[in-house]
Order: sequence, then C-alpha cells, then structure tokens
Amino acid sequence: MLAAPVVLAVLLGLGGCGDTTRFQTATTPVVSGTAKFPKPVAQTPATEREHERILASYGGPYNDPKLEALIGKTVDRLVAASERPDLSYKVTILNSGAVNAFALPTGQLYVTRGLVALASDTSELSSVLSHEMAHVLAKHAAIREDQARQAALVTRVVQDMSDDPGLTALALARSKLTMANFSRAQELEADGIGVGISARAHFDPYGAARFLSAMEHNAALKAQRSGLDPRSQDFLSSHPATPERIQNAQANARQYAGPQSPPRDRDEYLNAIDNIVYGEDPSEGFVRGRRFLHPKLGFTFTAPDGFSLENTAQAVVGVREGGSQAMRFDVVRVPSEQPLGEYLVSGWMENVDKSSVEDLSINGSAAATVVARGDQWQFRVYALRFGSEVYRFIFAARQRTNESDRSFRDTVNSFRRLTAAEIQEARPLRIRVINVQPGDTVESLAHRMAGVDRQAERFRIINGLDAKDTIKARDRVKIIVD
Repeated sequence: MLAAPVVLAVLLGLGGCGDTTRFQTATTPVVSGTAKFPKPVAQTPATEREHERILASYGGPYNDPKLEALIGKTVDRLVAASERPDLSYKVTILNSGAVNAFALPTGQLYVTRGLVALASDTSELSSVLSHEMAHVLAKHAAIREDQARQAALVTRVVQDMSDDPGLTALALARSKLTMANFSRAQELEADGIGVGISARAHFDPYGAARFLSAMEHNAALKAQRSGLDPRSQDFLSSHPATPERIQNAQANARQYAGPQSPPRDRDEYLNAIDNIVYGEDPSEGFVRGRRFLHPKLGFTFTAPDGFSLENTAQAVVGVREGGSQAMRFDVVRVPSEQPLGEYLVSGWMENVDKSSVEDLSINGSAAATVVARGDQWQFRVYALRFGSEVYRFIFAARQRTNESDRSFRDTVNSFRRLTAAEIQEARPLRIRVINVQPGDTVESLAHRMAGVDRQAERFRIINGLDAKDTIKARDRVKIIVD
C-alpha cells in the first residue's frame, strides 16, 4: 500500500512541467465571498498576487450571504477580545471542498467551505478563525517569509561556493528543517493565543480540541477511501493535528473553562450552513464513484474497476485497491499543429519507448498512446484532443499485462461528451440540516445520504459524533443530499 502514494507523487509531479492547467473555464464569473470590516486591509502588489493565486488554487470565492454574516459577526467578537482590537481583517470563503484555513501577514484570512461544512458549531469555527488571527498577531506569516528568503540565500551561496551536490543538499535540508521546527512552534503558539481569544469572546474554549479531532477523523476516512495523501491540500498539511496538539488544545481550554461552559451556538451555526455546497463544485468537475464528470467542459470518463478517484488541485488522480496501479488525468498545452504522437515523445517524460507510439481515434477524437518504463513502475500514456484542448491519461502499474492494458484502454474509450440531460442533472451535493425523528438512528439517517461512500462513518464525522455516540429525537443533525 505504501507504494501507491509514492507513484502518485510521481504522477502529480508530472504537472510541474509548465504545460498543464486546472480544469476550469475562463468565463466563470467571480463573485464576492468576503466578510468586510470598517478598516480596509492594506494591499500591496505582492499580497494581491498571493490573493489571486489562492483564489485560483481553491476554486475562487464562495458567495453565501447567510454564511458571510455569521463569519462577520464571529470575527467582530474575536477582534474585540483580542490584544489588538484596532487591527482589521478580511475573510474570504473559498469555493473548495478541501478542509483548510490560512492567513496572510496583512490580515487576510481564508476558510474553505469544506472546513465550514465539517465544523459543528460556531465555537469550532471561532477556534479556526482565532488561530489564524493569532498567526497575524504574532507576525508568524511575516517571519516565515523571512525564513524562506534566508533559506534561498543560503542555497544560492552554497551553490556558488561548491559544485558538490551533497553539500548543497545538506544546506537545503538544514534550512528546511529549521523552518519546519519553527513552524511547529508557531502552530502551538497560535493554538494557545487562539484559544484565549475565543474564550474571552465567550465561545466554548474546547471548540479547538473538538475540531482538531474532527479533522483527524476526516483525514483518516479520506485515506481509507482513496489511498491518497489526505493532507495534500488540507489544513493538516500546514497545521498538523497530532495527539500532542489535541492534548495541548485541551490543556489550554482548561485554563479558561469555568463552572458553566459557554454555549456552542450550534443552532445558529447549523442555520447558517444549511444548504451549503458539500465536496466538489461541478463547475470544477466532480467524482461520483469511479466516474469523473465535468459539466462545464462537457466530458466524462470512468476509471478501471477497483480504482478510487480524487479531484485534486492539479489533476484527477486515482489508485487501485491494493496499490498496484495508479492513474493521473489532466489537461496539457499542445500546439494545434503538433501531432499527438510527436508530443508524447517530446521529452516531458523519461524512458519512453518511441517505437510504441500508436495513433488512435477515441469516440471521434484524435488520440495517441505510448509506453514508458521506470525501475519499479511501467506506464501507459494517452493523449486525446477534445475540442481545443488536449487531455492526458497516465496509467502506472507494477506489472503491465494484457489485462491492465485492456482496463486502461477501456477507461480512455469511456471518455465521451456529456449529453444535454447529463449536464442539466449534474448538481452539487449539499449539507441539509434536519431534525431527528423518533426511531431515527445514525444508520438510518446515514442511509439517506446521497453521493458519498462509508455513509455511517461520514455521518458521524460531519456531526462530531464518536463511534459510541447516539442521537435522540429533536436533535438537529447534518446529512448530505443530492
């Protein structure tokens, strides 16, 4: 199983050649998804560029006035309780199913709708927002930028002084280790500051520990489902939720806990997130089982049997149960006059068998295929011209066989145009808040959820329930509906 993430990292790395782009349409309108405050956040060309990069990486802003109002009110309370009530913040809700949040040194805060959907009450959300505010208050982001510049300077100096690649690698390793250790210290410090801000703003101080636990459970479920690295684009990639950190959050909360815990503001929170989009937005393409659909661009395909797919920021990637095979699907820039067979052997991939190039036609679209070999993996690659774009399938197998080649070819042959009816029916999943009725159980309500696997586990995770927790009549819970 450990082999699958390794080859997926290789497949994802192929997107770094400068000829790939995300599945998106340039005509998608940009709408405002920010909670605004009286004092404007200072803007510089650098922060503007970073803001645009973040929007591009996370599907743009997510517009929801009800949710924006809740976040605005929450931040107002947190700012008033912070050590610097004179500072201002601008919060952008990102249209991404990833569970993430981060801050820029200028006070620009970002939360994804995936994070909002995972939280179960306003206190949990406040713990995330106050944590990111703490990074700004402690100038962590600015310090991290300085550290990055210093690391780059060390690398350049070593490279100028020596041609020894081992020495250069050692200098890089030491500088990155220093940054990583400092980052861990920053996270723990931000946890402590954030819990204090939330508690003084009269939010439940245990919200941070609850949400860290929810993120761990969500990441574990994601790993079980796909075999992919669940931290690739999520909060855990830069905010590691280790058991130590959860214990630290609980210890911080105990310092502020009184005889009566503040209300969690669960009902208000559930009202605000009712009907929020869950998971992938169809405008960016989405996964349903082994099938990937992109209504905006008008195509679909189905992965081989036993594969789990993940629509990442760089590509659609997948792994077969057991880790013996993996795949990547992306869009690449190929000049219209360049034959696809010529593109496949143009040097972007090593160890290509040029004699294996074959021109094809896939459901009326021009295509070509080639094979390549590595030390431990063998690859079958397809390029397919669809309209003005060229799409690329890269399949990896421990052992290429006639059966594996046939299943890979079947996947490519399944690439086709969506019908008008299919495009019309392509709707996002949404969070629906319902009241538990007498006789309802976790299992019966989970069975009502659409478009997701491991329904009972997912129901517990999105509602903050442990394995032994039960529900009772008149409780309000979240389910996922189509």
